[in-house]
Amino acid sequence: MSSTSNPITQVSQHAMPNMGLQPQLLTRLHLDLRGARFTVDRETIMNLPESVLLCLFPNGLVLSRQSMALSDTGDEEDDEVYGVDFDPQCFEFVLSFFRQAADVFYGTPTQPGLLNLQQQLFDTLPPNSEFSPAAQAQNPLLSKQAIIVLREELEYFAIPPRGGGEKTDPHGIANQAMLDLKRACGHNLLEKRTIFTALQRNVNKENNVAEQHLIDMLCQSGFSRDDVWGYRALEPSRCCISSIALVLLKTGITHHPNASNKEEKVTIDYSQMSTAQKLLLFWRKPARKCWWDGVEVEIGTPGVPARPVKLWARRVWTLELSLVGYP
Repeated sequence: MSSTSNPITQVSQHAMPNMGLQPQLLTRLHLDLRGARFTVDRETIMNLPESVLLCLFPNGLVLSRQSMALSDTGDEEDDEVYGVDFDPQCFEFVLSFFRQAADVFYGTPTQPGLLNLQQQLFDTLPPNSEFSPAAQAQNPLLSKQAIIVLREELEYFAIPPRGGGEKTDPHGIANQAMLDLKRACGHNLLEKRTIFTALQRNVNKENNVAEQHLIDMLCQSGFSRDDVWGYRALEPSRCCISSIALVLLKTGITHHPNASNKEEKVTIDYSQMSTAQKLLLFWRKPARKCWWDGVEVEIGTPGVPARPVKLWARRVWTLELSLVGYP
């Protein structure tokens, strides 16, 4: 799929420079997300979506310390706390979803997962079957749990109605009435949780076939057309709303644990698998789409009755596919 026909264009990737040393790897990271502490092991961090890691560590993720390679022990470095400007509740939402997805697919010490049922089939089929090791290498969806990651960064701008008390001074500093209006507009947008409403509005306005195809493909692969954002919140001290939605990718693999024939315990809908494989284009390659969206809403502020306010929103979507490794 070329970048000219794809409504979402790929984000450039930058390799970390090779420092020429072999430092000791950190086994875990201690993070401070806006005052909330998290201790996360290295494997969990590496399983997170690339697009989320870019938000957590905009200057690059370092899982080792050069000084650790020169010291006898790494205890002090391992206990270092990294300050991260990221919503802690959003981070917890992502961690919880990925943890539950891994448990269901790979199993827990007390409960086998879906992969266990598939593995029984892998072990009994001939080498040239669709579940063979060679097929699994070419199609990782056969042996890994895939998650569609969709994020939105929404920056909004309110145009106050004429004759109101909302003003800014010569230095661009908003008065209290303007601040109240901005807050009210933010809460209005925050309540609009349906994922595809704004994009569908843009499709209808521009008659954009590529964007309509994107919505259709996502809804065939795990989303539904009336889905809402899994987590959505206003960013502190900014006219910005961050949202994220996570869904398990529909691969067309269906499990029938009660089937008498071992070969019938796992079946594949190849049409659905073909659609799922298209999303592998976004595996480890987060992609973005940006557009402007204008609406008029009724906004009421303290001491002022509801009035029509023009709202402009700059929406940036990031789409990615994550493959969850064995926990």
